[in-house]
Amino acid sequence: MSMLTPPGMGGKYRITGDTHPRMRRPRRRGRLVVGVVASAAALGLVGWGTLQLIDVFTGGGDKATAAGPKADCGTRATPSPSASPSAVVVIKPNRITVNVFNATARSGLAKKTADELKKRGFKIGDVGNATADYDKKVKGTGLLLGPPSSLRTSLPVLATQLSGAEQRPDGRKGTDVDLIIGDGFKALNGKAAADKALAALSSPKPADSSSKKSC
Repeated sequence: MSMLTPPGMGGKYRITGDTHPRMRRPRRRGRLVVGVVASAAALGLVGWGTLQLIDVFTGGGDKATAAGPKADCGTRATPSPSASPSAVVVIKPNRITVNVFNATARSGLAKKTADELKKRGFKIGDVGNATADYDKKVKGTGLLLGPPSSLRTSLPVLATQLSGAEQRPDGRKGTDVDLIIGDGFKALNGKAAADKALAALSSPKPADSSSKKSC
């Protein structure tokens, strides 16, 4: 040991003073921050993965998926046929009085059609040419007019005799209905076809229940 070495220094020099600052490694705070962020991200991924595994083994995902359609089915109201606005109260032809008017340029159609309807059980009222409001203005096979209540009673029954005819209320009083023959008219439906349509109107098919099976 040199005589210049102070006692207790173990032969090593320590440089002190302002002229020679201590040689220390700078603190790397950037690496520390990055490490903390990475650790937090790793913990988040681990937690998310744990939740996914729990859902898989407990069936939580399937329950959530199945609950959606069931909830929708529970909130869907399926009206019964009797409560439907379009339900028809079928009445017999002999209780329906039909006025037959010809709105075409072909003569004799009103009487011929009225005679055929009478054979099929309908009561016949007025027969003749259509008024100026409808004359030469009905482009389809025909126009069926009646009081508002007839839309669910007599007009659908009369419509079984004439395909493609428009049904319209006109605010009249009473129960009579009008058949205004249009330019597209050729003849009434065949009796067999008309009877079949009337039978179908009297006994409508039940609503398709295929959509309920999905619930």
